Amino acid sequence: MLLVVASAFTVVNTTWKNDKAHSQLVFTVVHLGVSDVSGTFNDFDVTVQSSKADFSDAVFEMKAKVGSINTRVEARDNHLKSADFFDAEKYPEMTFKSTALKKGKKNEYKLTGDLTLHGITKSVTMDMVYRGSVLNPMSDQETQGFQVSGELKRSDFKIGGSFPELVVSDVVRIQFDGEFIK
Repeated sequence: MLLVVASAFTVVNTTWKNDKAHSQLVFTVVHLGVSDVSGTFNDFDVTVQSSKADFSDAVFEMKAKVGSINTRVEARDNHLKSADFFDAEKYPEMTFKSTALKKGKKNEYKLTGDLTLHGITKSVTMDMVYRGSVLNPMSDQETQGFQVSGELKRSDFKIGGSFPELVVSDVVRIQFDGEFIK
């Protein structure tokens, strides 16, 4: 009887990890005021811990290696890794840990958390869509899908301060698309 009562109050916390082959972390800036330039961080890990099936209590954590930045132009990537921008040698990692998740319509949420970038931690709020759950027929694993998007200002993190907004926009659009498995 004691075992039954104790199990009624036990919370099963499930950890989900992003499937790297089916996840991406993308950023976009406006260059010279006339075109979008996008890039990715290719080395990152995201975990989601939740005890509820609808993920309404989920905690998201992300770690990305700044040196894995890729804009498809090696010279630009090297410049972005330099002290002019990310200073990847001094600040090799960017992190995010959620602090709040507020449900909106159906599968939409506001995800708030602490983003640490370039040695500075700021609270940011992003839009999140829970895209659902499927059984992957190739791996026979339950797979969850999330998309997180939003904007931040590079000036808030003291990135590229000597480059005016006319050259590189201060606003940076971020988008993470991910598939998660247990």
